[in-house]
Amino acid sequence: MEAGPVSAVVGRFAPSPSGRLHLGNLACSLLAWLSARSWGGRIVLRIEDLDAERCPRKYADQLEEDLGWLGLFWDEGGSKGGPHEPYYQSECSGIYTESCKKLEAMGLVYPCFCSRSQLHAASAPHTSDGNVIYPGTCRGLTAEEIAEKRKKKAPAYRLMVPDENITFTDGCMGEHTENLLRDCGDFYLRRADGVFAYQLAVVVDDARMGVTEVVRGADLLSSTARQLYLYRLLGLPAPEFAHCPLLLASDGRRLSKRDGDQSLENLRARYTAEDIVGRLAYAYGLQEEPAPRTPESLIKDFSWDKVPKKDICLPEGLFE
Repeated sequence: MEAGPVSAVVGRFAPSPSGRLHLGNLACSLLAWLSARSWGGRIVLRIEDLDAERCPRKYADQLEEDLGWLGLFWDEGGSKGGPHEPYYQSECSGIYTESCKKLEAMGLVYPCFCSRSQLHAASAPHTSDGNVIYPGTCRGLTAEEIAEKRKKKAPAYRLMVPDENITFTDGCMGEHTENLLRDCGDFYLRRADGVFAYQLAVVVDDARMGVTEVVRGADLLSSTARQLYLYRLLGLPAPEFAHCPLLLASDGRRLSKRDGDQSLENLRARYTAEDIVGRLAYAYGLQEEPAPRTPESLIKDFSWDKVPKKDICLPEGLFE
């Protein structure tokens, strides 16, 4: 990432509180914090609880306590608020609705009645990682067809994308190109149950909170082209991106909140905050041994050049 006025750098934590943080979440939070702080920048904490039923407030409160315990302090957001309130996505429906209306006025939004089984049919195009590329089934529905389908089912809403390549330089992974139509397809803005989609919410929130640097897991790298397209359509300034490699269990499995893999709930009973930070710094190439460290002590020597470009398996025995 090119240097700019250090006071202008704003990074963020944007966790989804569907359970206790695990080591993969912590690693991403640590890298986001270090990257922003290495520029003298600020950190915003946003709670991504779009699906409020899956993300009870108790987990958000615990998440804040866990981040503070690790020494990953933020400057605004979360329960303490700040100038860009609200910071809980579940409270932002009105804000997202305004952006949807702007896109609708451009003639780019259409209702989609496709079922999950239709979307995941064997004949549907898929990306290399298994995600469905929407084939545009409902894109050309007439007003009469839409009215008839509405009698049976409430629609979701999708954004129409052009056959266009989007290229950007990622702060960790380097240059990346995706074709909006062939690699992404028309994507959701709002689900049939009324919940707004991640792609829209994250763009609107990062822009209104003044975020200039987005650090997140490499599993979201493929979302970036769609989000850059939304920034452009909505006339919003796009941030820089850095997608960090995912932290995997020693056997190569992805860590998950659902099965409690290396959750902070268990780790706090066995390690100090400095132990956890030091071991994560070691796993990501930020120091040569897994010695205890505070986040502040890692700022001076932080560089994305040290961070691997491929997913990382936890070394055996690093976290017993």
